[in-house]
Amino acid sequence: MKYEIVPVTPFQQNCSILWCEKTGKAAIVDPGGEAGKILARVEALAIDVDKVLLTHGHLDHAGAANAIKSMLNVPIVGPQQEEAFWLNQIENQASMFGFGEAENVVPDMWLSDSDIISIGEVELLVLHTPGHTPGHVVFYCESSRVAVVGDVLFAGSIGRSDFPRGNHAQLIQSIREKLFGLGDDIRFIPGHGPMSTFGQERLTNPFVADRNFG
Repeated sequence: MKYEIVPVTPFQQNCSILWCEKTGKAAIVDPGGEAGKILARVEALAIDVDKVLLTHGHLDHAGAANAIKSMLNVPIVGPQQEEAFWLNQIENQASMFGFGEAENVVPDMWLSDSDIISIGEVELLVLHTPGHTPGHVVFYCESSRVAVVGDVLFAGSIGRSDFPRGNHAQLIQSIREKLFGLGDDIRFIPGHGPMSTFGQERLTNPFVADRNFG
């Protein structure tokens, strides 16, 4: 699997373009805004996007999902169904943050833990990782040892859990049990900021390092 990160919106959210080298099939993960910027990269890469994937429903991750769906005539896939709580509030979020136009999102398909998503010949494992938001999911490519983790985990930090329906204990459990169990060598693309590895975060992340858990 090949990937490219395209930071979008004033929040500098990491929209990810994932694609299969063999087939040229691709997915756009978390198009939070600036649809034109994202699609310009797709065109430059000469790849064929056949789906939009969402890790969760916050504005800076899903704000341009409907626009890209409409422009490319592709389905929106994910997150887990509990995330309807946030996807139904995108227009309110956009108004609150002065984001301009953004539409509430109704995915064409909800995802569940352990689902498999295909991008050409690439397979992504879906992990339901609540805590930051109730229906948050992570996409993991075992063959490439890469995970797209949304706002669950960052280099040196973790996602906020003080939003409505956030849960700090659940977030820690999602990271420690669902993500770290995949292996220390896994590189991950967070929703904001630089990439890291699960092993690095187990060593140094002040919120979830092994030393904090006996």
